[in-house]
Amino acid sequence: MSGRQIDLSVVIVNYNVRFFLEQCLASVRSALKGIEGEVWLVDNASADGSVEMVRAKFPEVNLLENKSNVGFSKANNQAIRQARGRYILLLNPDTVVQENTFAKCLAFMDEHPDAGGLTVKMVDGKGRYLPESKRGFPSPWASFCKIFGLSRLLPRSKRFASYYLGHLDINKTHKIEILPGAFMFLRAETLEKTGLLDEQFFMYGEDIDLSYRIIQNGYQNYYYPECQIIHYKGESTKKSSLNYVIVFYKAMILFAQKHLGKQKIRHFILLIKIAVFFRAALSIVKRIIQNVWLPLADILLMAYGALVIIPWWEQFRLGAPNQYPRNILFGLLIFYFLTWFLSLWFYGSYDKPQNRLSSVKGTIIGTIAILVVYSVLPVSFRFSRAIILLLGIWILIFTWLVRLLADISGHNLFKPNPLRKKVLFIGTKNEFEQSLPILSVAGIPAQNISQIEPEEIIDSPFNLKSNIIADAIDAKGVSEVVFGTEKIPMTCIVQTMIYLSPQDIEFKIALHSGESIIGSNSIESQGELYTLEVKALGNRFAKRQKRVFDIVAALIIITLFPLIFVKLHKPLFIFSNAIMVLIGKKTWIGYHPTPDVQLQPKIKPPVFCFKQSYRHDISESQLNSMYARNFSVKTDFKELMENIFRY
Repeated sequence: MSGRQIDLSVVIVNYNVRFFLEQCLASVRSALKGIEGEVWLVDNASADGSVEMVRAKFPEVNLLENKSNVGFSKANNQAIRQARGRYILLLNPDTVVQENTFAKCLAFMDEHPDAGGLTVKMVDGKGRYLPESKRGFPSPWASFCKIFGLSRLLPRSKRFASYYLGHLDINKTHKIEILPGAFMFLRAETLEKTGLLDEQFFMYGEDIDLSYRIIQNGYQNYYYPECQIIHYKGESTKKSSLNYVIVFYKAMILFAQKHLGKQKIRHFILLIKIAVFFRAALSIVKRIIQNVWLPLADILLMAYGALVIIPWWEQFRLGAPNQYPRNILFGLLIFYFLTWFLSLWFYGSYDKPQNRLSSVKGTIIGTIAILVVYSVLPVSFRFSRAIILLLGIWILIFTWLVRLLADISGHNLFKPNPLRKKVLFIGTKNEFEQSLPILSVAGIPAQNISQIEPEEIIDSPFNLKSNIIADAIDAKGVSEVVFGTEKIPMTCIVQTMIYLSPQDIEFKIALHSGESIIGSNSIESQGELYTLEVKALGNRFAKRQKRVFDIVAALIIITLFPLIFVKLHKPLFIFSNAIMVLIGKKTWIGYHPTPDVQLQPKIKPPVFCFKQSYRHDISESQLNSMYARNFSVKTDFKELMENIFRY
């Protein structure tokens, strides 16, 4: 660490959260006004344009670019070693700070020389308090209570909720043991005594380790709720994933080996291994159930429908059951069910979330496909079109009802209908006009968007009339509030979110650059992002269309190769690549290998690059963007024909 010449050095490690990072840096810039400070951004090889955005919009930021993801600890240490501040703030990129956050933290630390580190009150994207704002030492007992859910059952208990110090008032300042890695405000001289982050911890556990060493060196860690920040928890990582469980608990074992006695280590490691097995098994079972229950329900509905409808129709039409030969009928039913199932999958009926009419479209198209095939079958296989139509109606009704009931019961199976969403925009007229196209692209009609000017609700520099906003929400049936940042301080936004959090309103923040509107609807889900970037290939249905086209085209080329190889341009090249496409290693048409190609939706490496040969004035990067935005099966078919045949 270099000589201490300024008050504060803010260190941020980023990995593929470009839009959240932009909002974070904008809030940091405001909070540093009047403070001698600097910002260090360490990028761990992001592929989403984060570095380019920082260079263009935040030239004052000291940028360090890693060629690979070196982990959280090592990346932070890279910047800390070059930082010049008396204090070092380690800040997550998916956070938003208030204008007075840094000034208040500096004042508190200056007034408390015993403080080695400090953290603040964190809320999620809905304004709800995050319990990891204050944490206790992860003793074997505390860890046991957290792992097995006792702390959640008894959140205020000192004995059972010690992991998150649930017995301490969230609105009062307290001495705590563990600082969360999302916001660690550290005294530089403390770091010189304790050492930097331990780079053995790739991700997770490094905050616990450093906090513990701070206390061991005679300092105190504080929870300071006079400042509040938004932490879009879950944006940088997926906490519910199996990989997270394994990495996190490996970090806990490493911590135990460093700091616990031999007797405690054995108990702790045994507990951790039990926890890993328990959580991993739970995660796997949960994932299987989540992925299988809906397709299984559909198959059972199809089978039950056949058991009900066929005997009834035989009785109604032919006067007695069992009139159709069961061996042939059974084979036909397997074909019918498979066709309906594949059609439901193709139209996104197993996506989460999915469109409300996905199952309806899938069933109708599947029924039409079955009827087309039925019309060319031998007469001995054509028993009754009515059975196909009746089964199709049965499947259409009951698959949709199953999805509706699942959505109503809290599974959130359907995508929110933007046509029903009522949005209240709080910001200037200029911000409102800039945001309208973004909201329109998100599918929200202009008539569903109302506006409040900042002057109507600001009664002092850092206070909004939250009651007026609450009244407007009730009067207009608002389900989402979007805040502009041009004239509304972040302090006001955070406080209003906290005030309105009991109403379960969605919140988003529009940067006055006018390019994006971001937020987060839950602790563990990814935040919703509204931008003007509409990319067809970012849609699951488009990717499915592309994959089906690839397979069909590859099968046709391989099957007809003996007949068409003389007409093909480089026949062996095309045949070998048809096999690669068929097994999913390649796609027929794709992007040019430009430096910014990773900004586009991901697809397999292409056999042929999209070229649109009739246009010669477009760069390869523009062609990539054009292809991603305007993808269609027709385009891929045309490009493939132009590339494989001799002309």
